[in-house]
Amino acid sequence: ENLPPTRDNDVKVQVRACALSWIDTKLLSEIKLEKELLPVGREISGVVLEVGRKVTFFQPDDEVVGILPLDSEESGLCEVILVHEHYLVRKPEKVCWVEAAGAVRDGVRAYTALHYLSQVSPGKTVLVMDGASPFGTIAIQLAQHRGAKVISTAYSLEDKQYLERLRPPVARVIDVSNGKIDVAESCLEETGGLGVDIVLDAGVKLYSAEDESTSKSQLLPHKHDIIALLGVGGHWITTEKNLQLDPPDSHSLFLKGATISFLNEEIWNLSNIQQGKYLYILLMIPILEDIMEKLSSSVFRPQLDEPIPLYEAKVSMEIVQKNQARKRQVIQF
Repeated sequence: ENLPPTRDNDVKVQVRACALSWIDTKLLSEIKLEKELLPVGREISGVVLEVGRKVTFFQPDDEVVGILPLDSEESGLCEVILVHEHYLVRKPEKVCWVEAAGAVRDGVRAYTALHYLSQVSPGKTVLVMDGASPFGTIAIQLAQHRGAKVISTAYSLEDKQYLERLRPPVARVIDVSNGKIDVAESCLEETGGLGVDIVLDAGVKLYSAEDESTSKSQLLPHKHDIIALLGVGGHWITTEKNLQLDPPDSHSLFLKGATISFLNEEIWNLSNIQQGKYLYILLMIPILEDIMEKLSSSVFRPQLDEPIPLYEAKVSMEIVQKNQARKRQVIQF
């Protein structure tokens, strides 16, 4: 309501779909962006209604998709919003609104992990933990598209069946739902004892079994397992921001010449303002364009729930924030 006038570099977008993603309130607090009320929904797709006088990339009626910046004052769950042109790319005609909004964030995470942090290439073996998650699905598809052999873990029988139906097929699905399967042993067996080149985790056990409280944490591998299954020169991409390594862990990684990288897809937004915008234009826009191209050519087939009407957004967001959604939640206008 009562949108301000369109500024020089702003694009006025009529939102057609907005994906809901977990809000990292701790991160926002650390970078002094925490507020009493936080805007919800940053991944949007829609139609351009109006452009500022200095906008060069878009014109009215263009179909676009993008990610609102971390410090955005606006929620993607609005019928009309103003977005700086650098945070948008064109949406291919063949890609529907819901798919575009629902795949863009997981696509950015997958590219950050497998392109910038580990340089996946033909012939490499990639282990994707929890491959049936929305992010895991896109990561598997990107790794396979780059010519890698993919192994994945499943947290339930339903997940296992989903992964086994993927085409091209995953080399091996390791069902860890009963807690009896040794992930390291399975990976070493699959690679002839050489180990995995790239591991993309979905969290790790930080403590002993009796200290773990949630049922999901029981399914996570221990950090020692991941180090054991890494091959020489391997890359471990972790989503565990509080990972702590003991000297023996470091020594094992040293002997293998292996590396650890931390996956934070917000790095494009977290540089200082000028460099951050430079990084976004130079690196993020090509990534977003490539994600849309792969959606258009069906290389990416995202794991989406049924489109959700706006009046159910509050309930859906509560599920997302509790990490209880197994498919990407997208609001359709």
